[in-house]
Amino acid sequence: MNAFKGLRRLLTAVSIALLIVPPLAHAQYEAIDDKPNPYAMFGDLVVARPIGLLVTVAGTATWVVGLPFSLAAGNAEEAAEQLIMGPGKETFVRCLGCRQSGYTYKDIDNYRARQAAAEEAEAMVAAAE
Repeated sequence: MNAFKGLRRLLTAVSIALLIVPPLAHAQYEAIDDKPNPYAMFGDLVVARPIGLLVTVAGTATWVVGLPFSLAAGNAEEAAEQLIMGPGKETFVRCLGCRQSGYTYKDIDNYRARQAAAEEAEAMVAAAE
């Protein structure tokens, strides 16, 4: 029973980490201009995303098991990139139905608008002081 509790805790921690990674990696990927059809979106949502999630979780478990060896060899970062970030990018950073990973131009424009509004608000607060 204790092994299942430990595994459950590990999977919970990994799930939380995977939810945090995509917003942090927002600006690291180039914009894509892909216009998928509804069938591609449906297939992506029902088939590709669940498989991608399973591959990401399996890659994370593999990385954790192999971490002592990766640290000894000095390539833990490359192993994490291949086993966790690669599948995670395909699962969480790709638009629904798109074939390439990345955010759309619309996402990037909205992000820049939010950043500009936040900077303007900070400038107004600084000017009021």
